Amino acid sequence: MRNGLLQWIAVLLATTLIVGCGFQLRDQYQLPPSLQQVYLQAPKFSEFANVFEQRLSLAGVELVDADPGLVIAINRDELSRRTLSLSGSGQVAEYELIYSVDYSINEANKDPVDLRIEVYRDYQDDPNFALAKTRERELLVAEMREEAARRMLRQILAQLAE
Repeated sequence: MRNGLLQWIAVLLATTLIVGCGFQLRDQYQLPPSLQQVYLQAPKFSEFANVFEQRLSLAGVELVDADPGLVIAINRDELSRRTLSLSGSGQVAEYELIYSVDYSINEANKDPVDLRIEVYRDYQDDPNFALAKTRERELLVAEMREEAARRMLRQILAQLAE
């Protein structure tokens, strides 16, 4: 009986400490009233728009088909690369991948705010393993889209809080 009581007190104390220190699960946001309902405007077939829609839904934002007063417009998302190093034979050995998203926040009765997100990753290329490296690059780009969507949501929250 006493052992069970001590365990219960320990769990209660640990829970109180975690809650008291401000710990929150990742991607748990307190949404401002203007972000409760959003119209998302994006290019057709945009993979980033799909990722961002999922991120908004996970955050508790309701996506609507009509303009509720807040429109987030994804104007462009683009993947580019820059050469970082060459091999001894002159072939590219390493790239820097740059994923950028240009978007705007349009609130009713306010000027639109244009913003940009960029995510960088290094990628080592090896022509001897072309198939494996192609799959690795696809996974890296998907991870970059996820990171850009997280950053974009945080940036929108900060912008609307001002």
